[in-house]
Amino acid sequence: MLLKNYDRIVFAGDSVTDMGSTNPVGEGLFDNLGQSYVRRVDNVLGALLPQYRFRVTNSGISGNTSRDLLERFDRDVISLKPDVVSIMIGINDVWRQFDTPAAFDNQVMPGEYEQNLREMITKAKACARAVVLMTPYYMEINPEDAMRARMDQYGEICRQLAKEYELPFVDLQQVFNDYFRTIDEGGNYTHHSTYIAWDRIHPNQVGATLIAKAFLEACGLKLRLTEK
Repeated sequence: MLLKNYDRIVFAGDSVTDMGSTNPVGEGLFDNLGQSYVRRVDNVLGALLPQYRFRVTNSGISGNTSRDLLERFDRDVISLKPDVVSIMIGINDVWRQFDTPAAFDNQVMPGEYEQNLREMITKAKACARAVVLMTPYYMEINPEDAMRARMDQYGEICRQLAKEYELPFVDLQQVFNDYFRTIDEGGNYTHHSTYIAWDRIHPNQVGATLIAKAFLEACGLKLRLTEK
């Protein structure tokens, strides 16, 4: 297992990570961790590994692009002296190209996105034992949809960087694709994307649990259920 006793695990990201956490850094008692997959990770670790002590920290801020996250990375990630860093960023890099197409200064193009990730990975690897990279996603199973196709480009950048830097990697687009393609006994798809996210981006607790599960499996925890 990648995680070790007394690890400090810092999750860096945007609103999908944030979800009501204390900003800029949330952790500890009450609702400081927010209600995202970070809370689900903390819950599962506490429930399944009671012999371990983990310090889980939410460094997500709603609306952040990779440019925004890089600007605060030293303060909100590196200065915390993490043992494990999770980076999931890029949704807003793509989204701003579609919801505010004339606001070019808010958009982060693929070249800049790659460079931003490289800088964050390099900084994180210099201080943390492990860095986990998770892709941005759009809950649309049609790969020809314009925003989905663009998001896939950014996900592929993550994949190539994870391979280059030999990082644990989570393809969240594939996680959601597989979930929405689940077939019931009658041969029908079981769930539409609105079952998880009304805007195909911000997950409810089912979606947050799927992300948490994927992260923990990338860390080596066995969470798959088998039918008898």
